[in-house]
Amino acid sequence: MIIPFQTLACPLDGAALQRHGNIWKCAAGHCFDVAGQGYVNLLPVQNKRSRDPGDSKEMVAARRRFLDSGAYDLIAQAVSRHALLDLPSDASVSCLDAGCGEGHYLRNLALGAAAGMKLSLVGLDISKWAVQSAAKRDKQTTWLVGSNANLPIQSGTVDRLLCMFGFPVYPEFARVLRPGGQLLQVDAGSLHLRELREIIYPSIKPERPGGNTDPAAFERVASESLSYTLALTDTAQIADLLAMTPHLYRASAEGLARAKALTKLDVTVDVRLTRYVRV
Repeated sequence: MIIPFQTLACPLDGAALQRHGNIWKCAAGHCFDVAGQGYVNLLPVQNKRSRDPGDSKEMVAARRRFLDSGAYDLIAQAVSRHALLDLPSDASVSCLDAGCGEGHYLRNLALGAAAGMKLSLVGLDISKWAVQSAAKRDKQTTWLVGSNANLPIQSGTVDRLLCMFGFPVYPEFARVLRPGGQLLQVDAGSLHLRELREIIYPSIKPERPGGNTDPAAFERVASESLSYTLALTDTAQIADLLAMTPHLYRASAEGLARAKALTKLDVTVDVRLTRYVRV
């Protein structure tokens, strides 16, 4: 069962927001409308680094098509399993996806929950196109345009926080999580999409050694590596995968041309899932 997420915070002064019809309002009178598509923009203009930050409309559409194909379902299932682990079947749980994209992982989390569980879900992304796409497909989850650098969430009110291939801002994550709440972080492994990278780049840089130190205020409680081969069977699917990655902007014109010429490709999916508890 999905229930409304109530503990939003004003992005201007941090005060609690209260909903009045289609408006969220804080005690100081700052107001934020619920858009016709069902989301709320809580990214102040002065906090934008560009006119249209985050993924473009085309990138969001490519990601939606690619994820709808089931290509990353094993990742979504692993995240849901870790997020719901050891929770009673009648638990009430709040979960934030910080960098939610078009909402794929929150939708899968809802599907994996026990029938008697109450989930209060909120997805946030800096891309308005991503949030619009998510809101069109799911009217029960709270969808926000916002930044991980200044989460518009009241402190200590979140039980689970997802960070999927994103930009972790650990002080903010620690602030919004309750003590004992958990952060589920998924990052690309050294072999992730290696075959595609070998085609579009002249050479592949060696992976930088990762630190073993846990972020401040967090303790690592579990980790899991997930690796499998994904068969891309047509040019469109390869193009969608490329369009949803940073490689689209990092590769040279020659490298992109080589990728666009492919009609099929087997790529390695290699990710690391780390579960932290807020201490």
